[in-house]
Amino acid sequence: MASLALPSFTSSISVPGIRPKSLKLFKPSNVFHVLTSPGFSLKDSPVCCTKLSLGETSPATYAPSGSAGDYLLKKTSDIFETLNSDTIAETPEISSEKTAGTKDLAVLGLQLLKWPMWLLGPSILLITGMIPTLWLPISSIFLGPNIASLLSLIGLDCIFNLGATLFLLMADSCARPEVSKQTCNSKAPFSYQFWNIFATVTGFIIPLVMMLGSQKGFLQPLSSISFAVLLGPYLLLLSVQVLTEMLTWHWQSPVWLVTPVVYESYRLLQLMRGLKLGTELSAPTWIMHTIRVLVSWWVLILGMQLMRVAWFAGFTARRHQQHLSSADD
Repeated sequence: MASLALPSFTSSISVPGIRPKSLKLFKPSNVFHVLTSPGFSLKDSPVCCTKLSLGETSPATYAPSGSAGDYLLKKTSDIFETLNSDTIAETPEISSEKTAGTKDLAVLGLQLLKWPMWLLGPSILLITGMIPTLWLPISSIFLGPNIASLLSLIGLDCIFNLGATLFLLMADSCARPEVSKQTCNSKAPFSYQFWNIFATVTGFIIPLVMMLGSQKGFLQPLSSISFAVLLGPYLLLLSVQVLTEMLTWHWQSPVWLVTPVVYESYRLLQLMRGLKLGTELSAPTWIMHTIRVLVSWWVLILGMQLMRVAWFAGFTARRHQQHLSSADD
């Protein structure tokens, strides 16, 4: 049996002078003679003949030519492979749409999780910092100039430091973008870092110089345990603040602007508590004046920090307007 490969649907076979009066003409033995007869002609279509036995069949192959054929069948052995290739070509578009929808749902879920942090973070800061200092009576945490009182005061400051750390972590999470691929690196200016270090070192030097003057006899003497009860927790928390600020600068966290405000606000309560304890201890006049000077100093520093926050808000607004104007141009 002969197999005919027709590359185009518009091809025609004209056999003049041959009339198929009988089906015998198309028997396998007569096909070869028909194809080689002088009156048999093909227009625009090559004819491929193969000699096969009666029991064999020729596989049907499709080899269309022209634009229509290329569009319908894209050089595949059969029509089923063509349909499969079309389905596979459409699959990336569908998968990309599904991926985009999944990302949108993930971003929405992160936003829903961040909304409670706006209330939870300040609540933790209030519970761990303000309530123990303002509502606990002095008699419950101060038993005299001894180690037990010192440890009680340090424990209160440690509770606040734990709350402050949780608050800063939540604030950092709220400030970060929802999409993890977007970077959010906020670097503190060098002038800001220098000023914070200067304020912190000054806060260290003032009480230490006064204590050294007391030990040398220039001022009224004060025992070491009394000095530790009055200003020991202050110096310890000041060291923790320095470490926290350096970590935020190193990690370029957006909370570098908030960290000193949190610690300095609690420091005012801490020093006011020191004034009450000084009255209980009948401390010398110079230590009471030293604590008042420290309160005034940190109020000044806190006011400058708040002005820095206002300046940063204006700077961000100007930068955003410049970005919009450059995008319009």
